[in-house]
Amino acid sequence: MTDMPSAEKKASRRCARVMLVDDHPVVRHGLAQAIGHAGDLEVCAQAASAGDAMAAFDDAAPDVVVIDLSLEDGSGMDLIKQIKSASPNTRMLVASMHDENLYAERVLRAGAMGYINKEESMEKIVEAIQQVMRGRIYLSSNMADQVLNRVTRGDDDADQSPVETLSDRELEVFQQIGQGLTTRQIAEKLHLSPKTIETHREHIKTKLNISNNNQLVRFAAQWMIEQS
Repeated sequence: MTDMPSAEKKASRRCARVMLVDDHPVVRHGLAQAIGHAGDLEVCAQAASAGDAMAAFDDAAPDVVVIDLSLEDGSGMDLIKQIKSASPNTRMLVASMHDENLYAERVLRAGAMGYINKEESMEKIVEAIQQVMRGRIYLSSNMADQVLNRVTRGDDDADQSPVETLSDRELEVFQQIGQGLTTRQIAEKLHLSPKTIETHREHIKTKLNISNNNQLVRFAAQWMIEQS
């Protein structure tokens, strides 16, 4: 029996199915085009929000989900946890503008397999998707070194800044405060009660050694400026 021609072999291989979750249409369009040229990947669905992503998830049956941390209806971190719970074998990559030093380990703990900054080229993001699809963790070389050094030394908390000590939800609330949102607005966006948000605010003030709400707002706003 003769070997199958290479073109037929390529055609017979199933492309990995990729779902894109990002609230910027231009970003989704550019990444979808880059994925279309990859040869071993195909976009099976796109969504601007966590709600839309979960509504389309079963029918789309993605192998990999690429997720931004800031979505129309809340947090990409929550979406990671939802997908991990609903489909443990689905692989996830975060592509976001947020600080890798602050978020990379968080997304790994939540269930994603990698983190890449959206300022990287589309080709680099596609490479990260392919690496995650092969079952490998993707981080920048600098971040990978930091993680390994912390694990090796066994002092995970030694070099943390006060903001890094915040829980995932506290960090999310802190960011919303820095964007000028009120307690009620944050509660509506995160689908939580105002009382729960007030509790998070108190925990944040304690961890950051801040005595009142005005100081918290100023500190959060300045932090957001520094992150941009």
